[in-house]
Amino acid sequence: MAVPKRKTTPSRRNMRRSHHALTPVGHQECPNCGELKLPHNVCVACGHYNGREVISETSA
Repeated sequence: MAVPKRKTTPSRRNMRRSHHALTPVGHQECPNCGELKLPHNVCVACGHYNGREVISETSA
């Protein structure tokens, strides 16, 4: 069974974890209503996607 010979130092441990940080979610403005939305997703405020109404406001 593989067992570490020496204790991993905090510096080495933190260098290994340097790529584990979360990246912020990018938002963009909806061209129809101006509300912030996720890219490549239907706007939850107005129901538009790619310049056309996908979800009607009466059914939402």
